[in-house]
Amino acid sequence: MPQFDPKTEAGDYIAPIGLYERNKNLPFLGSLSCPRSELVAGEWAELQLVYTVGGSGLADGAWLKLAFKFYSDWALFQTSDPAGANYVSAEYHAGELVPGQSAATVQQLKVRFDQKGHERPFQKAVIIDIVDGYLNPGDRIVIRLGDRRQGGGGTRVQSFVEQGFRFRMFIDPLGSSKFAEVPGDSLIDIVPGAPASLQIVAPRLVGNEEAFDIIVRADDAWGNTCRNLPLAGTLRLHGPEGEVREQAYTLAESGWAVVRAEGLRLARNGEWRIAAGVDDPRLAEASAYVNVENSSGALRALYADLHVHSDDTVGTNDTSYNLSYGRDVAGLDVLGYTANDFNITEQRWNKAVELIHALNEPGRFVCYPGTEWCGNSSAGGDRNIVFLRDGKPRFPFDDKGRLVRSFEWNEFTAGTLKPGAWPVDELYAAYADDPEGHLMMPHIGGRRCNLDWHHPQLERLIEVASAWGQFHWVYAEALRKGYRMGAAANSDEHQGRCGGGVPATAVFGSRGGLTGVIAERFDREGVAVALRARRTFATTGERSYASLKLGQHWMGEVLSAGAGAQLDYRLLGDQGWESVTLYDGARVVWQRDLHREAGLADGRIRLRLGGARVHERYRGAYWSGTIRVTGAVVRDFSAYGLDHPEQTVWRQDATTIAFRTSTSGDTDSIELDLSTLAGARIEVHSRIDSYIKVGDPLQPQAYVHAPQAVLSLAGEELLAAGGVEQKLPGAELSVAVERISAGALPREVAGSIALGELELEPGREHPLFITARQRDQSRVWTSALFLTPD
Repeated sequence: MPQFDPKTEAGDYIAPIGLYERNKNLPFLGSLSCPRSELVAGEWAELQLVYTVGGSGLADGAWLKLAFKFYSDWALFQTSDPAGANYVSAEYHAGELVPGQSAATVQQLKVRFDQKGHERPFQKAVIIDIVDGYLNPGDRIVIRLGDRRQGGGGTRVQSFVEQGFRFRMFIDPLGSSKFAEVPGDSLIDIVPGAPASLQIVAPRLVGNEEAFDIIVRADDAWGNTCRNLPLAGTLRLHGPEGEVREQAYTLAESGWAVVRAEGLRLARNGEWRIAAGVDDPRLAEASAYVNVENSSGALRALYADLHVHSDDTVGTNDTSYNLSYGRDVAGLDVLGYTANDFNITEQRWNKAVELIHALNEPGRFVCYPGTEWCGNSSAGGDRNIVFLRDGKPRFPFDDKGRLVRSFEWNEFTAGTLKPGAWPVDELYAAYADDPEGHLMMPHIGGRRCNLDWHHPQLERLIEVASAWGQFHWVYAEALRKGYRMGAAANSDEHQGRCGGGVPATAVFGSRGGLTGVIAERFDREGVAVALRARRTFATTGERSYASLKLGQHWMGEVLSAGAGAQLDYRLLGDQGWESVTLYDGARVVWQRDLHREAGLADGRIRLRLGGARVHERYRGAYWSGTIRVTGAVVRDFSAYGLDHPEQTVWRQDATTIAFRTSTSGDTDSIELDLSTLAGARIEVHSRIDSYIKVGDPLQPQAYVHAPQAVLSLAGEELLAAGGVEQKLPGAELSVAVERISAGALPREVAGSIALGELELEPGREHPLFITARQRDQSRVWTSALFLTPD
C-alpha cells in the first residue's frame, strides 16, 4: 500500500521538528522488553519489564495489560502493601521531546491485578490505567514485579519449569476498551533449581524373571527434574533374605538428570527394597519397594496417565517435551495425550497425532491420542475421549463430516466462537457406533462433569483423582446412580510434569494421579481391552498396587455370587497402610483400621484436615491455624501429605504447633508425640479460606459456610473414643483429631471378606470397591465388582 508523504503532499503546516520521522520509525503498538532471560523455578526475585510507547501514543483513559497464562502458579501480585512480598508497581518515565513538542500530561498510573483480566490463555493480568492525561510515543512505563525498593521480599516465581515463559502486553491506545497485542513477547526460560531429592520409579509388583526397568532421577525442591547433573551413584537391590545386588550409575550429563536401569530380573520371591544414592551430600538416599512372585502369565500392572496437556492448547512446553517426559522421566507405561478440543488447531492436532504414533512402542511405551470435550457442566461437563485404535482419529470431524469439537475458539480466531457438538448428547452420537475404539472418561476439572448424562458403552471409567484434587464423591455418585464405571486417576497435567506430577500452588492443588491397568498384553489393543473392561485401579500418583477379586473374577466385572463366596483384596504400598474400606456405592460396608491393629500409642495423636469447599474449579480449602496442647509436653511433631514448600508446619511456642496448608479433596495430617494424654487438653483453631480469585491476596477470603474449624477436647476423651471428627459443609470437608500407632504400618495388606458378613440386599446389583489410605495420606481406589447376591 502506498505511504503518505507529508513533505510533498500536505503542503505548508506546523508540526514538531523531526517528530513525524521518529514516530514512524517506532513500532505502532510499542514494544516490551525485560533484562532477564532466565529465572529459577520458585525463586524470589524482582523482575522489571519496560513498555515503550509506540507510534500510537496512549490516550487519556487508555489502559494496558501485562498478561501471562492462567495456569501459571506465579505468586499472586498485590498493590496494597509496598513493603510486602509480591508487590507490583508501575512508573511513568517521559521520553525525550523534540523542538515544538508538548510534554505528555499523564498525572498517575493506577495498578491492579486480576486473575481473569484478559482472554484465555493469557488471563492473568497486571492492569495499568492511564489517569488524567496522555502519553507520548517513546515514553516508558517501568513495571516492577516484586518491587523491593520499600522493603518487600520480591515475588515468588512460577514453581515449574517452562521453556519460553511469556509475558504478553496488550494495549488499549484509544481508551475504548478495544485491546491490541503488542508484537514481541518477553520470553524467560524458567529452569530447575538445585537438586533436593532423589526419586525412584519402579513397578510395585513383578513376576520372577519378568524384565522391568528402574528410573532414578534428581529433582529440585519444587519437584522439577534437574538438568545437566552427571552425578555418580549406586543402585542397590536388597533381597528378602538379605542378599544385595549393586549397580553403579551416572545421571545423564546433558538434559534431564535421569538414568534408566533396563531389563532387570529378580528370581527370588518376596519384597525387595530398592535404594539409590549419589555422591552428593545434598541428596539423601531414596527407597522404593518391589514385590516379586511367581509369574502366572499375566503382566505386571501397567501405570497410565491418560490425561496430559501441552502448549498445543493450555499446557506448558511442547507436545514432544511432555510425551518424552512421560516416557523417560516419569517412567510411564501408558500415556494419553489430551488436547482441549475447542482450542487446538487442526494443523497442531495432525502433527501431535503423527508424533504419538511414532512414539508408540509395544512392550515399552503405549501412547494414545485424545481430546478433552470442554462443554459447560450445564451441557454435560468435561469428558476425555481416548482414541484407542491405530490410524487417524475421528477429530475434528466424525465419519459423517460433522464437527465434534465442543466449540471452536482459540487465540488465532479473532474472538469468534463457533459451536460444535453441544451438548454432550451429540458427542455420544459421534462415537457410539464404535465403542471399542473409544474410551470416554467424565472428570472433574475446570468444568466438572455432570452425571445427569451417561453413556454406558463409551464411559467405562471415571476420574477420581487428578492435579485438580481427589474426588471420591464423584465415583460414589456415579455408582449410586447405577452406572457401571471403573476407577481411573490421571494428572490432567498443565505444567509439563505428567505421570503423578508434583502439584503447583494455585488451582491445581494435588499431586496428579495414575491409573493402574491389569492388561494381558502390553500394546495398544491389550491395554485398550483392559481399560474398557474396567480392570483398573487408581492411585494419587504413587506406584501403589491394589486389586479386588471374587474367585477368578477381577474388579470391573459383572457377576452373581452366593453368600458363601468371598472377596479377596490386596494392597502394596511404600509408606504403610493405615485404613482399608469397602464401599457399596456410597455406603461403607466394611473397614479395617491398621493403627488400631498395630496398637494405639498413649501419647501419639494427629490432626487430619481434608476435603474441599466446593465441587467446582476453585475448590481449595485454605487452612491456617494452631494446635495448642496444655497439660502435656509436645516432644516432637511431623507432617504428612503436604504438597509443596509453601504448605508448612512449625513450632510457634512451648505449647503451640502452627500450620498453613490447603486441601482440594486430598488430606493433610500433623502427627504429635505428647508426653501423656491423661490430663492433657488439645485445642485446634483454624481459619478456612477460599481461593482468592478476585481481590487483594493479602486479605484472606473466608469460606462462607465454614469460616473456621474449632475442636477442643480432653486427652481422656481421646483415650476413651480414639478420635473425634467434625464434618463441615463442603465436598467431604472435615477436621479430625485421633490417636495413632507409634509402630510401623504394613506395606502389604491382603485378606478376604465373606459376602455373608456384608448383609447385602439380594436381588439387586451392588457396586463393591476398595479404597485405602497410607500414612503419608496417599490413596488408592479399585474399580468396582458389580455383584448381585444370589
